[in-house]
Amino acid sequence: MMKKNIIALFFILITGVVNAADFKTKAKSAFLIDYDSGVEIVAKNSDTLMPPSSMIKLMTLAVLFDELAAGNITMDTRFPVSENADYNRPEWYPASKICLVAGQTISVRDLILGLIVLSGGDASVVVAEKLAGSESAFTAMMEKKARSIGMTQSTFGNASGLPNPNNLMTSRELAILAQHLISDYPDIYPMFATKRFEFKGHQTDWCREWGRTHTVNYNKLLFIMPGADGLKTGHTADGGYGMVASAKIGGRRLIGVINGFNGRGHDALANEMKKLLNHGFTTTMNKVFFQPGDKVAEIPVWYGREPMVVATVAKPFAITVDKVDGMRGVRVLARYDEPVTAPVRSGDVIGELIAEQNGTVLARAPLVAKDKVSKTQFLGRVIRNIKFMIWGK
Repeated sequence: MMKKNIIALFFILITGVVNAADFKTKAKSAFLIDYDSGVEIVAKNSDTLMPPSSMIKLMTLAVLFDELAAGNITMDTRFPVSENADYNRPEWYPASKICLVAGQTISVRDLILGLIVLSGGDASVVVAEKLAGSESAFTAMMEKKARSIGMTQSTFGNASGLPNPNNLMTSRELAILAQHLISDYPDIYPMFATKRFEFKGHQTDWCREWGRTHTVNYNKLLFIMPGADGLKTGHTADGGYGMVASAKIGGRRLIGVINGFNGRGHDALANEMKKLLNHGFTTTMNKVFFQPGDKVAEIPVWYGREPMVVATVAKPFAITVDKVDGMRGVRVLARYDEPVTAPVRSGDVIGELIAEQNGTVLARAPLVAKDKVSKTQFLGRVIRNIKFMIWGK
């Protein structure tokens, strides 16, 4: 007989309901979230589609990272540079670039650093053409990738962020993309903290001179905020300045997005982002209750080779609250039906975890099986039935 269980795991005194009203910015759009809880701290026009400029290169990198993760390429794989990526093309004169020449090859490692540090539009074309055959075909890969991680609105007209009516993203979806890059590529993400990159493969005197004076990351936040470790800036004349950024202080990570900022240059942009992130760190706090693999509960298994299965979470379970206003009586509940019927696969949803306060749900997440539990053989099931009939358990 199945029994419903609700177990109170925590009852704590903690403060606040997150309130974004206190933060003011001249940027057209701003968005700030806690990485662990996903709770919004600031949201200004966060669902408005806007030109992302070079922030779109984060999606170009995400597609490239998938190829690395799949083992289809390595950091040392070399990609060819076509006429479309040659620095002599007029679209690259005013644009950020590595300064590449048709006919040369470039390693994946240098392409990644060139995209992150130098915001190389030419590098994005090299990636697109190698992986999809053409930049237009690559935009379909970008959109497919976006939809797969929950970005439902973003559209893509090119891989570089050069002005195109189809280049449209929201601040919320840029934050989703940042979360994905941080969580799904932990071995690659540290490259976003690179402050300087000097490309050694320039083929012309003009490019060597360009390279000598273009080595510093456009993300100036890396230089002025301890804990800042990514991600990407962008700028166009029509769209203004934008930045997707992340910082980790005291074990806590925040992700911020600004777009449509009309300050004076990347230094002003970095200062605005620093203000946004500091607002989150100083006015809110988070509490992580469980990490993936932690034992939340043990649930009996019917017809299982093991009598119990450990329930855990697939992602960190956390809440974010305001430091000042005062929220009392937060509790975390595990809800599940028992027993679970074997077979149970690792990752199967077997319940739910809920954080609430006075009946208001702050966060919820599925409880999943930590390990698999196979089904007993026929004789074992017969013995189990006899025991149940005699002892009721």
